[in-house]
Amino acid sequence: MSKYLTLKQKKVLELIYDSIYSSGFSPTLADLKDELGASSNQTVLNFLEILEKKECIKKIDNKARSISITPFGYKEIEKDPLIKMEGTSAAGPYIESFADVFTFLPISGQVLEKEKIIEAQDKVFVIQISGDSMINVGINDGDKLLIKKSKEYKSGDIVLARTDDGTTVKRFVAEGGKRYLQPENPAYEKMVIIPGEVEFQGKVILNLSKINQ
Repeated sequence: MSKYLTLKQKKVLELIYDSIYSSGFSPTLADLKDELGASSNQTVLNFLEILEKKECIKKIDNKARSISITPFGYKEIEKDPLIKMEGTSAAGPYIESFADVFTFLPISGQVLEKEKIIEAQDKVFVIQISGDSMINVGINDGDKLLIKKSKEYKSGDIVLARTDDGTTVKRFVAEGGKRYLQPENPAYEKMVIIPGEVEFQGKVILNLSKINQ
């Protein structure tokens, strides 16, 4: 099946994009039915099936409003990819604010491609920094950071770490048999990592506040 979309198929994809961007959720069948002036939900389901076959969207079975747009889908409607804004994390002591929110930011596909994550957008997200413990590496209060989930971390990576107390962004340092979360501001002390009590949520790969998209 050709991947190229008809005008009506593009319209449906644009409606999905607009809903995710404005509300954080993909639209309901009823929403799409109303916007398209369709006669039935089946008409909408047919459009979604075609978009999925053309690899423009992905759906999670049995979950409402769970449509996501693929990299190819974004290209078809000439829109920047939407990356989830997860909330705020500390650059200082831990803060409990890394919570479920439903905000999405458009980020240039060229930026994502440069970071070699264009095919893994479901594995990246954005956080906003609160605090000044990382100012010596150019991460300031209010900056938005692009975080990539990872299975491996090496000494020197700047990571998003979570404990029962909340989350924080620090440099991961491994020295001998000890592990630390190292601030990049002499006003703060390093934090010893206690095995089993710290989980890495991802590594910082880009400070979005420092680039022109």
